Amino acid sequence: MTARIAEPAEARSTRPASRPVLPLWAALLAAATAGGLLNLAFPALSVWIAAFPAVALLLVALIGRRTSSALLVGFVYGAVLFLVLVSWTARYLGPIPWLALGLLEAALTAVALIPVTLAYRWIPVLVRPGLLRAGILSVVVAALWIGRELFLGNWPYGGFPWARIAYTMSDTAAARVTSWIGISGLGFLMVLLVAFLVELARSRPRSRGAAVVPPIVLVALLAVLPAFPTAADGTMRIGAVQGNGPTGYFDKREPLDVLTAQAAATEPLYGKRMDLLVWPEGGLDGDPFQYPVLSDALDGIATRAQAPILANAATQKGELFYNTSFLWPTDNHRTLARGDVQTHSKRHPVPFGEYVPDRAFYNAIVPDLIGLIGRGYTPGADAPTVRVGATTVGLAICFDVIYDEVIAEGIDGGAQVLVFQTNNADFRGTVENLQQLGIARMRAVETGRAVVNISTVGTSQVIRADGSTQASLDEDRPGALLEDVELRTGATAGVLIGPWLEQILLWGGLLVVVAAGVSARVRRGRSEA
Repeated sequence: MTARIAEPAEARSTRPASRPVLPLWAALLAAATAGGLLNLAFPALSVWIAAFPAVALLLVALIGRRTSSALLVGFVYGAVLFLVLVSWTARYLGPIPWLALGLLEAALTAVALIPVTLAYRWIPVLVRPGLLRAGILSVVVAALWIGRELFLGNWPYGGFPWARIAYTMSDTAAARVTSWIGISGLGFLMVLLVAFLVELARSRPRSRGAAVVPPIVLVALLAVLPAFPTAADGTMRIGAVQGNGPTGYFDKREPLDVLTAQAAATEPLYGKRMDLLVWPEGGLDGDPFQYPVLSDALDGIATRAQAPILANAATQKGELFYNTSFLWPTDNHRTLARGDVQTHSKRHPVPFGEYVPDRAFYNAIVPDLIGLIGRGYTPGADAPTVRVGATTVGLAICFDVIYDEVIAEGIDGGAQVLVFQTNNADFRGTVENLQQLGIARMRAVETGRAVVNISTVGTSQVIRADGSTQASLDEDRPGALLEDVELRTGATAGVLIGPWLEQILLWGGLLVVVAAGVSARVRRGRSEA
């Protein structure tokens, strides 16, 4: 009988601890399925439970992969996710912008998932099997997931934080977690739960009683944690008007058609008490600071409504153009002469929609499409707030709702209610408006503030601070809302610590993976010596 030579313990510890769970063909199928399932979890379908198996399938597909195959798995997942999720970008401009955005986000997703694969490769080398390994690995994987979301949400050209996994929870009790640890914090807990369950399934720990405690705690946090308390501070009567005018990029229109539609939809509010009248993004045909016919019309409407108008238009200062919201007071002729009209310009103009970065480069590739965007908007620098009497109103213009710092700055500035003005006319007949509305709902819960989300064409809603719908207007029809909207004060923990937590997760996750990689290499070198 041949004697077996015992392998040194140190050598055993440097073996690859994570071989691929799935062959490559099955991993690619799992990644595509994960992207499809996650789409089901977002509005309009909002099958939120699908987010959890989606994460599980992707993680299982990445375990044990080499970098090249992990890139392929990540790209397939990202392509299915984004090409379906943002298919509304092809509504008017055709397949080129849609494919460009979807495939770019897929490529960035593939690159940003590499640290997840490395975590599955290196951390098990350093930690013995058991609950400790499962816990450490799950925390790092969840942190790296959030790091990937932050990467896509900030780069390139300001990023596109549209597909954050926490947004799938906008209609659930779990949304309340954002008021404690922010949107990224909720996403971290979701992925942590799934990653830990995956590790339990792989490792089959001896102490099953102790193993089920962390998942139960996480589920309890997601299901029953109450919202962070903010203080009620009266109400504000707000009128919001959805004009349903020809505000799309390619809509046929005559001069002042947009103003006419908004004015007509506003008429039912005349004679009723209002503290503020809100019109959507693009609710005017031009710059009222440049064209007297528009300023005179606003004067007349503000007088008849007996309330200031929070309106929006493309404005010009010198050679620069801005997407600007402004508070048009009832005594505007005197106020305008003093230059006291309160304004806020959009912080994040949409690349290839409101401006063209690196125009010469892209014009050489698709001159016909780039030529459609003749005017480029400049990012605004003024605060995202206006004062209406003694009340501070926080603002976000259209896609600015997806950028955390805009919302946080409004709360830091004392906002007691949030108003989001948007123009969804270029995406009529798609789910874009419902996806954006879901984000607005999440912002209400995160900040503990009521939200007035007003669109040119719908869906427009007044959303309470707990995320429930107070009033709504259907899409593709004119209408007006008049509601007593609750005012609240005090910043939630999610607004205050959310940005810090994001940085801890981003850099902490990367640091642990790098340290694990270096340690694994050192151990391997010792065992081979």
